[in-house]
Amino acid sequence: MRAKPHALALVAVLAVSGCAGSAGGQPQAGDTRFVAGDGKVTVFPAADRKQAPAVEGTTLDGAKASIAAHKGKVVVLNFWASWCGPCRAEAPVLKDIYAKTKSTGVEFVGIDFKDRQADALAFERTEQPGYPSIFDQPGKVALSFQGTVPPAAIPSTLIIDEQGRVAARALGAVKYNDLLKAVTQVRDE
Repeated sequence: MRAKPHALALVAVLAVSGCAGSAGGQPQAGDTRFVAGDGKVTVFPAADRKQAPAVEGTTLDGAKASIAAHKGKVVVLNFWASWCGPCRAEAPVLKDIYAKTKSTGVEFVGIDFKDRQADALAFERTEQPGYPSIFDQPGKVALSFQGTVPPAAIPSTLIIDEQGRVAARALGAVKYNDLLKAVTQVRDE
């Protein structure tokens, strides 16, 4: 039995709409499909913050990196990939905010996932962020944040407070003033 063209079109529409989450475009708990974010930074009240999982790995240039190495400092984690257009768009924002806040005790660590290492290295050569990125091709670091960041939400940015708790989150490309304000707020607590 051959499917009718309009039936195939309906299946295609339903499949595509499933990528954005469920009804109303909002993901349900446990939804691991692609999540398009608006880049808005949400700062969590201190009483509601959860401990960040251990994050460590080999950087794109072969060194070791971890958020534990920055214990007692605010750490901004950015999940990115070279093939991600919004990641490319936000790269200058992250680079500039890192440069502005590094001397005040804020560290940045990138998490490059679902990417080819050669492409990621080329991206870093072009952007020159100034901070390391852990190469996490299989996405294990992203999965460790499941419940905080949907594993398919890219780019995503987390701010880890001095106590090692997730203090803020942005899904989608961050906006300069929003990220700077959130980093400053968490740093000054």
